[in-house]
Amino acid sequence: MTTTDKPASARHSIGHFDASAATWDDDPVKLERAGAIAAAIEREVPLAPTMAGLEYGCGTGLVGFRLRPRLATLTLADLSEGMLAVVARKIAASGDTRARACKLDLLADPLPAERWDLIFSAMTLHHIPDTDAILRRFRAVLRPGGFLCIADLDAEDGSFHGAGFDGHLGFDRDALAAKARRAGFATVRFVTAYEMEKQVEGAVRRFPIFLMVAAAA
Repeated sequence: MTTTDKPASARHSIGHFDASAATWDDDPVKLERAGAIAAAIEREVPLAPTMAGLEYGCGTGLVGFRLRPRLATLTLADLSEGMLAVVARKIAASGDTRARACKLDLLADPLPAERWDLIFSAMTLHHIPDTDAILRRFRAVLRPGGFLCIADLDAEDGSFHGAGFDGHLGFDRDALAAKARRAGFATVRFVTAYEMEKQVEGAVRRFPIFLMVAAAA
């Protein structure tokens, strides 16, 4: 599936995500991408019904709700009030008492007392300025033996977001693995979870999305 490009300035503020939340799930590309990422996590991580999960930067929970049946509990965290409102409605509609939505900024807020067995994030890391710091915070709230799963873009030339985007232009896998090891993860491995097609200047470009699986000692 192919999605069309939009100006970066129109897409990447919290206000934009708030405004887009109500129709976020209407995009078939987002649905397909989330399904592929969730399936990759299921293949690569030994999920268990005793595990507590955290989806960080959850958006409307497209990945998290797919994994929820495999977990004991699920915390869906984001900075966008609009996205969290959609998540809260989904939880209420399902009657699931073991899923909850919360506003959480691991770089700015005090570390929560809760600890998780699985932390996962999809297409969020490239929006976080300090990669090293967020990896350290992820490690701090993971239980021993837990897993961190990051799905994001491979390094690219800026075409994915277009002019004006001030986040990361994807990630070099080896460099990101080194950062994860410095943050305290014992093992790090990568697979390609999805290849996304986008219209860029009138031509279709393919952008690989990796899944990094990092295990806490």
